[in-house]
Amino acid sequence: MATQTATLPAAAPASAGVMLPAFTLWWREVVRFYRQRARVAGVILSPLLFWIVIGSGFGTSFRSGGAAGQQHYLDYFYPGALVMIVLFTAIFTMMSVIEDRNEGFLLSVMVAPVPRAAIVLGKVLGGTTLATIQGLIFLVFAPFAGVHLTPASFGLVVMTVFLVAFALTALGFAIAWPMDSTQAFHAIINLFLIPLWLLSGALFPLSGASKWIRAIVYANPLTYGVEALRTLMYPAAPSSLPSSFTFVASIMTLMLFTLFMFGLAFAMANRRTTKPAA
Repeated sequence: MATQTATLPAAAPASAGVMLPAFTLWWREVVRFYRQRARVAGVILSPLLFWIVIGSGFGTSFRSGGAAGQQHYLDYFYPGALVMIVLFTAIFTMMSVIEDRNEGFLLSVMVAPVPRAAIVLGKVLGGTTLATIQGLIFLVFAPFAGVHLTPASFGLVVMTVFLVAFALTALGFAIAWPMDSTQAFHAIINLFLIPLWLLSGALFPLSGASKWIRAIVYANPLTYGVEALRTLMYPAAPSSLPSSFTFVASIMTLMLFTLFMFGLAFAMANRRTTKPAA
């Protein structure tokens, strides 16, 4: 008597979801960064020296507005130095995307039953967390810059720093994803991202700038992050933006920039390509 053997179809691997893989990648980014102590020190000390040397150099020769609202350059430059820390941490943390690809780790993640959204979210949130923490550490020097935050204003500063960090980390992810060379990544940073910071109102006010420079600064989304921080830290200081751009308008612009950058990072990770991932 012939027996029939039923062949069961192989069970498809169940997806691990989004949150658990994203949390795992986030935790890996945090642990790997803080194991490199020289890197942590460099991120803080370089902008600190830049802030002290440049700020002391300009000193009282700098004028940010009328007689009633003039600032010492150390005070004016402080929000810009904080954003510099966030930018450096956020962008250079995303070099791990290139390192993971070259080491084969990224290929292992991509062949696992993990959605691309988890990869993007985990890597971007990891860089955002590091950049936000590094930026908030710099607030230790806020009293030396004449900044006295209330609990409410401190919460708004944390929110603003987080949004700036998230947008810049997502931008760094979008740039690093198609690359397999850290040298090319550095070239893009020097060509594009440093001018993005320089033309954000971090170094000079717009009152004395030429019209074409002013137009670029107004079109730069990072400008509204710098200006939001300056408004929170120095409420009495004159604004570099038009009167129509209140703090709420600056935050809304920054949120749109953040959503756009995350969408760009997600689109880059889901783009079809014939190039091997690792």
